[in-house]
Amino acid sequence: MTVSIQNTADFLEQIRQSESKGLKNEACRSRFLVHPHSTSKVCLFLHGFTAAPYQFEPLGKALFQKGYNVLIPRQPGHGLAGEWNSQTPPPLPTDIKTYQKFVLEWLQISQTLGEKVVVGGLSTGGTLAAWLALEHPQEIERALLFTPFLGSSNSLFDQLIKILPIYFEWFNKDAPGNFGYKGFRIPALRIFLELGEKILEQAQHKVAAPVLMVCSEGDRAVNRSQQRELFKMLVKHQPKSWYYCFDDSLHIEHRMMTKLEDNDYEELVITLAKAFVNSDLTWVEFQQIANRIAQGETYEQIQRELHLDSRASLQFSAMMTENLGCDRLKCINPSQA
Repeated sequence: MTVSIQNTADFLEQIRQSESKGLKNEACRSRFLVHPHSTSKVCLFLHGFTAAPYQFEPLGKALFQKGYNVLIPRQPGHGLAGEWNSQTPPPLPTDIKTYQKFVLEWLQISQTLGEKVVVGGLSTGGTLAAWLALEHPQEIERALLFTPFLGSSNSLFDQLIKILPIYFEWFNKDAPGNFGYKGFRIPALRIFLELGEKILEQAQHKVAAPVLMVCSEGDRAVNRSQQRELFKMLVKHQPKSWYYCFDDSLHIEHRMMTKLEDNDYEELVITLAKAFVNSDLTWVEFQQIANRIAQGETYEQIQRELHLDSRASLQFSAMMTENLGCDRLKCINPSQA
């Protein structure tokens, strides 16, 4: 195993060297936070479409400090320097197999750095993480799906995605923290819409790895009803899955991972992720604890009565407060319209 870790360390260093030139900016570099030894868990994070590894740096650092190894690789065709526009669009893949091959290779790399693999992703990265959780549940300890892209919030836009070959520029291309591409050709996104449709089909009958579904009422980019439906199918077969949707009053938008991207509640995302990664609670148990905390019971009381011990985290009591977007426990209700 020591040789394997050294080989992996050498490989990661080669990637660092290869990214010393040719990137759009420093924020687009891959992030590798690795201890000099194998850890109990290793986290593999997948950034969003047209974005880059910077999106998972805060969460990655938090989990590294918890003692885990963390890999945040730059995805194929992303973060490259160039004058990208409608005439010369960024070189994003238009075949989903390119991404699937990429994440499977990184899954293998991750396995050399830890006993159990936690995979997570934002938006289309979340779509890829969901695919991994369904296709390779025996190799995935946990999957963190941060507002996965299964379809846009506008069904008409989905229809246009399926047929148009045009170049599209993000409406928020000049927003703070946007270090990635400002636009893309529609076929590069179409493959994720098609993957999302397949995932929704698979989830009806396949057992996935335990999944944390995180969404936000303030997210106007994706179809939240599809996210809820996916969760309900997943938890039916995998009871250790959780659901959490931030209240609209927090104004947490689609790019929910960092303060740089306008999420003033970055720590809430980190708290939720750490609670799930460190727990073995089922969805039913999670709901029971949430309800009891909401009724005024202390975590210590609940821990003693339910004999939770290491199966739960003290972060539950922090999560289940109005300040964390959980007014009247609406945040854990996947049946909400």
